[in-house]
Amino acid sequence: MEDNRDKLIPAQLAGYTWELSGYASKVLFANEDSLTMREVRNVFQLDPEPPQMELNDYICEAVRKRDLSYFSFFLHHFEKRLNGVIYRFLTRSGYDRYDPARFLDYKLEVLQMLLYCLPKFDPEQKTEFLKYAKHYIRDGLLFCRMIGEAGSFASLAEYRRVRQIGAIYNNSGKRRAEVVSAFAAQSGYKDDSVSADELLIIAQRNRSIVSLYRTEQDEDGEETGEDVTRDDSWNYAEILWNGIQAKAVTAAFEQLSYKEQWYLEKRNAICMTCGRVSPLSTQSTFEDLAVDFEGTTASGAERFYRRTLDKLRLKLLESGLVHTVTLKQTECRKRNKK
Repeated sequence: MEDNRDKLIPAQLAGYTWELSGYASKVLFANEDSLTMREVRNVFQLDPEPPQMELNDYICEAVRKRDLSYFSFFLHHFEKRLNGVIYRFLTRSGYDRYDPARFLDYKLEVLQMLLYCLPKFDPEQKTEFLKYAKHYIRDGLLFCRMIGEAGSFASLAEYRRVRQIGAIYNNSGKRRAEVVSAFAAQSGYKDDSVSADELLIIAQRNRSIVSLYRTEQDEDGEETGEDVTRDDSWNYAEILWNGIQAKAVTAAFEQLSYKEQWYLEKRNAICMTCGRVSPLSTQSTFEDLAVDFEGTTASGAERFYRRTLDKLRLKLLESGLVHTVTLKQTECRKRNKK
């Protein structure tokens, strides 16, 4: 697919300045070969804090003054919301949500689309920039996923049609000819260059690469777009812990000693700093824990781990976050010498 935005964007932004002297990135990349979610979630954050304005006012100032420093201020405040949009898009598509490199690719693609539509935005129309850019953002996400699926598509519009007919074929359970007819009737598709039957062939070919069908559909058959205009921020840790109050858990965890914290993180394969949960295959055994902390055995490491769990449980009990019940055996009867 031909993409000429690399040429169009510099031409459209001719005459704009982008000077951020006095500002620096708040979260630096420690190792570009090993990205972390903390780094990619804060890639647009600035230090010191930019001047406070309404989100849409940053864009209006950027266009009126032709100064992209205001666009950077906009990204600083919009980033948390953007993280949520990308997170939901990836998880709904069946991708690994915890891949920092993929997350950053999608984020930079949205950045490019925002820069592409920015000069076309007219502040005098009294329309919010995010409402204006909504379809551009959606196209950026779809374009990035299209490239990741390694398919051969002539355009983003063709990619949408492939996903649409693939969803119909997967959900209807009908025969091939019926699906092609239903797609043509539903979408009014008439294109001599690529037939509806050929689109279905592409969808079936790519099905083994990535799921083309695990998406929500709107009335037009296209993927439901995120409402980027609302502030629907998300807490990474709270999502992973299924509603547990992350702040209370973190506060109780921080009261433990370094050794106790280390044991819990290694044994449970979780990072309490960012909330990332690793596969259980990376879980440390008690033998591994005993080796890392010399002077103890595997059984000793297990006993220490159990005591640490009890200690954390008591601290959560004191905070009122959880309630516990103690069960004691009061009677034991033997039956048939057992």
